[in-house]
Amino acid sequence: MTARIPPIQCLLTFEALARLRSVTQAADELCVTPSAVSHRVRQLEQIIGSKLFGRADFSLTTEGSEYLAHVREGLASLERFPGLGSGQGKRKLRVAVTPTFSRSILMPRLRSFIEAYPEIDLTLQVSIPLLDVVAEDADLMIRFGTGRYADVEHLCLMTDEVTPLAAPAFLREHGPFDTIGELQAAKLIKSPLEPWRTWFLAHGLDAVEPAEGSSFNDIGLMCDAAAQGLGIALVRLKLGQPWLENGSLARLSPRNVPSPHAHYLCWRTGTMDRWECAAFADWLKNSLA
Repeated sequence: MTARIPPIQCLLTFEALARLRSVTQAADELCVTPSAVSHRVRQLEQIIGSKLFGRADFSLTTEGSEYLAHVREGLASLERFPGLGSGQGKRKLRVAVTPTFSRSILMPRLRSFIEAYPEIDLTLQVSIPLLDVVAEDADLMIRFGTGRYADVEHLCLMTDEVTPLAAPAFLREHGPFDTIGELQAAKLIKSPLEPWRTWFLAHGLDAVEPAEGSSFNDIGLMCDAAAQGLGIALVRLKLGQPWLENGSLARLSPRNVPSPHAHYLCWRTGTMDRWECAAFADWLKNSLA
């Protein structure tokens, strides 16, 4: 007797629910109702004769974990067209990232994505924030700015706070900077990505950007410059954490001020219909939560 093969929509639903662990998110990804997701999973469990999910948080049973591996392998096989090499059977995903976000935030977490989704070949390409450099061939883009993007759909990934940082040797030689006036008179490193006006206004000073001083359009380069003793930089704490942890930069003040900008994941309409794009977006959102 020939074994019954489950309907493809049941397998796709099972894979989505196992990955997202949310009926609502799985329904949104598959463009069906939440009740349809539940019905398909029950149908699949009846067909294979095993319970796939153990608890209300949609954690997998032992049988569910084993079956998920087979389902993912089968779905990946179905995507391979005859005549293509085996290495071309993987899903391709291209993500444009801003330099310091990649260095400080994404790279330390990336191994977990690669291990969770071995069927996805990920390509990262650097894009310059706030300079209208558009990565035309990227599937997903991480932008830094105000979030007013009319050309793409977007999701806020991460907000941050700023505070002045400088090399410990610079502080010993030129500090302390106990007043806003002393700070304003110091050698300040500038960046169009994080204007000093944010810090000045938070301290009641309506001041323009410093007329002199080195300027960098990348936060990582600005942190490196400050670590070399070239001056004081206004740095987002999450991005500047590696320099703080290794001691090359130190705080001038215990105060933090909210940055007016944030990091956003952006995509063109229809992009999230592709499974690999939705998987990366969900993983990144959860890893930063």
